[in-house]
Amino acid sequence: MTRKFPIRLLAAGLLAASFIPAASAAEKFITVASTTSTQNSGLFDYILPRFKKKTGIEVRVVAVGTGQAIRLARNGDADILLVHHRPSEEKFVTEGFGVKRFDVMYNDFVIAGPKDDPAQIAGMTDAVAALKKIAGARAAFVSRGDDSGTHKKELGLWRAAGVDVKKASGTWYRETGSGMGATLNTASAMQGYALADRGTWLSFKNRAGLRVLVEGDKRLFNPYGVILVNPERHPHVKADLGREFIAWLISPEGQAAIGTFRINGEVLFKPNAMAVTH
Repeated sequence: MTRKFPIRLLAAGLLAASFIPAASAAEKFITVASTTSTQNSGLFDYILPRFKKKTGIEVRVVAVGTGQAIRLARNGDADILLVHHRPSEEKFVTEGFGVKRFDVMYNDFVIAGPKDDPAQIAGMTDAVAALKKIAGARAAFVSRGDDSGTHKKELGLWRAAGVDVKKASGTWYRETGSGMGATLNTASAMQGYALADRGTWLSFKNRAGLRVLVEGDKRLFNPYGVILVNPERHPHVKADLGREFIAWLISPEGQAAIGTFRINGEVLFKPNAMAVTH
């Protein structure tokens, strides 16, 4: 059946401009609620044509922050959820909104900042200690502030650092309420620091004055999972087509497609599926 999206989502501009909700019953397509990092990095443009060529199934992506992607999937406005905040993903499954979570790939987060580095964090491998220094120096830090997976990770790191960024909001700590690209643009303009996923960082063109200063902390690990939205909760979910997509993503062919995606010779996402589902 053709999914009818709530007017409130359309009015809020949450559906990608390229997304076309109307379709004939004969069309084979699924809707994937995913993150801006998978879309903006170019990964989907690289792998989805391969999947369609093999299966004839079109994948339509709604690219938003992880929090919003999960809300779309909870409401039944997607067939597949592919995001990067494991605690939220596991809760989604536990509460019965998803069938099962599968590892797909991972990359990591980095802390980028101005070349003059006023907080003097360059070369550090302890992300929490680096954030403490940024807060101590009251150096500009630009947050997505959008309930995305990156934002959730960032808030967890601030909590570990013992810094109350809510109190600092509007001073040295600024929130854009926007995606990763827009947030990096703001950080570049302000000569501030930001937490970014490596995929978006590598595909980001406006790096003027910014460079990666902190990386390598195991706490910056960034896994992505894929979940079929539970058809028992939402009977209109295209479960068979969704399972076919998941099976391909975690198959040797799909994993190879992910692993060969590069920008300037650098791998953006490392495949890590451990099992195949049918």
